[in-house]
Amino acid sequence: MKVCVVGSGGREHAFAATLSIGAEVVVTPGSAGIDGSTEKPATAVDADLYVIGPEVPLVNGLADELRASGRHVFGPGIDGALLEASKAWMKDLVQAAGVPTARYASFDENQAEEATEFLSTLCPPYVVKTDGLAAGKGVLVTDNLEEAEDDARNKLSGVSFGDAGRRIVIEEGLTGAELSLFALCDGQKAVLIPTSAQDHKRLHDHDHGPNTGGMGCYSPMPSLGLPDLEELMDIAVHPTVQELKKRDIDYRGVLFAGFMMTKDGPKLLEYNVRFGDPEAQVILPRVEGNLSETLLEVAKGNLTSQPTVSADAMVTVVLAAEGYPTSPRTGDVIHGLDEAKAIEGVTVFCAGVDSNTQGELITNGGRVLNICGRAPTLDAARQIAYRAVDAISWPGMQHRTDIGASIETDINREGIK
Repeated sequence: MKVCVVGSGGREHAFAATLSIGAEVVVTPGSAGIDGSTEKPATAVDADLYVIGPEVPLVNGLADELRASGRHVFGPGIDGALLEASKAWMKDLVQAAGVPTARYASFDENQAEEATEFLSTLCPPYVVKTDGLAAGKGVLVTDNLEEAEDDARNKLSGVSFGDAGRRIVIEEGLTGAELSLFALCDGQKAVLIPTSAQDHKRLHDHDHGPNTGGMGCYSPMPSLGLPDLEELMDIAVHPTVQELKKRDIDYRGVLFAGFMMTKDGPKLLEYNVRFGDPEAQVILPRVEGNLSETLLEVAKGNLTSQPTVSADAMVTVVLAAEGYPTSPRTGDVIHGLDEAKAIEGVTVFCAGVDSNTQGELITNGGRVLNICGRAPTLDAARQIAYRAVDAISWPGMQHRTDIGASIETDINREGIK
């Protein structure tokens, strides 16, 4: 089987590495750090399966274009991609499906006054989200009402995020442990990938600093077992799939559900229509069996079995460029990769990288590398990952030192039987 992976980041590198166990893999556009990269567009690649990694090509209709020419695609069409492309549309859909979620209201660019009035009815923390795509950086969570009001006005005016922010969603703030759940959907049903993950969004240790696309992740969350995850499927994912079917949306791909485990029970925070980055880097390598065959079944609309996942733990630490997330510096030579890769249990996935005229890998984006440690326990996996992190350097390199340091072991279980 030949598989074409679309994308160029660490998530796509993880896809390529995992899929290559049972298939020939081409990655477009890929990067200097990903084997099998090609400059050909996906539409010019002849493959048995197309796996679209990032959200932007999905929202722009690449899956529809490929399917129109008779190809098998893992990833939803434009209609299904609205689950991520429009937070207001997603919230309306899950409310119609009866999925528990935070109280919310949406506002367009002509409703700034109404938005600030709604904020005044809420208790802190205040949550202001861009309706459209913002690379994981379009959410403000603050205890300061004035800051929330200013953020709402800036987003609606287009100052902060352009057109993506000209419609916003304002939500009540929720507290509790966050978790990520992933399910494969073949258009008719959803099947759980039986593991969980926890991302770390803030730039700095102890969840300080601005939001990012993700600075690290660990899997699994030891506090949640398979019965808990299946219960979350029943609470949110299965009703969502049924609502999609009611709307004649043939969703084929992954559903990435983010939950907050509150004292009042699980609440759905968001859906993404692709694997998370860096969540994919700690889940995909642990999927057992032939992943390419499983994803092809999803693409054909006939998923026959639940994937199995290794009991091993993985921790990934994101290494970012100086200036990330606002203005990352590029062109710095990356040192120590060979030493890091030589450590047992370490995998390095390349994200924002390129090569210079001497053939050296250099920084070429905000999030540059994903350093993964794998071991029987989370603590051991964390130690392995940070040993490898210590081997790597470039000027201005940023990373968190606390990924997986405070494993969630006591979460609110209200609402889970």
